[in-house]
Amino acid sequence: MSNENPLTQVIGRLPSWGTAAIEDLQTTLASRADPFPCFFAVSAVRKSTLRFGFVDDVDDDRTWAALPDILTEYLRVYRQIDRETALIVFFGSSGEVADLDRYRQRFWEVLQFLHGRDETTWPAEIPRDTDDPTWEFSFGGTPLFVVCNTPAHLSRRSRFSPTFMISFQPRWVFEEIDAATPRGAAARRVIRKRLREFDRREPPPGVLGDYGDPDNREWRQYFLPDSDDGNGQTCPFRHRDG
Repeated sequence: MSNENPLTQVIGRLPSWGTAAIEDLQTTLASRADPFPCFFAVSAVRKSTLRFGFVDDVDDDRTWAALPDILTEYLRVYRQIDRETALIVFFGSSGEVADLDRYRQRFWEVLQFLHGRDETTWPAEIPRDTDDPTWEFSFGGTPLFVVCNTPAHLSRRSRFSPTFMISFQPRWVFEEIDAATPRGAAARRVIRKRLREFDRREPPPGVLGDYGDPDNREWRQYFLPDSDDGNGQTCPFRHRDG
């Protein structure tokens, strides 16, 4: 792991519980005894190219006001950081651990909240229809791959976090490793093999596809179910223009 102080990677305010949240995630990603599936995330920890943001309470949307500014600041600088980068946003909680359905609802509410406060035009190259295989969530004119981890993901370890957490990765980070490239195809094989070993189970059927594949829908990967029952047939996200 890098010797750089992880607190220098924080965007915005650091709450009292923030240092522990960062350290817990870094310990998980940097473990050699129990390798995390995404070796790009592992590399990002070792190179100190992750950035972290904090929101006070996942259950109180009045505390979400800082989130658009955190994401905007990250999008202003991400190309200067590294190809292996992501913004990790931790959400505090004033209550008990919720069930998975409640966290799923909150996740989509957060994305809808961000969309409603996005002052930039939706990217022309990204469809507004979530059923299009080339749709993905966008903010500040930047297409993003989004992943949610929660305290309620008890069976699917790769999506567990003691703190509700959302990761934002600009599509730019995948440009040189998309599924059509030899390096990208090889990386996907390795990551999915490691995912099976880490979760000790198969991925949800029909969910982990490749961006742009006619049978793939990116939004299904954002919030994985903890079982194999699927992730719903329709996406909750609605574009503000209908």
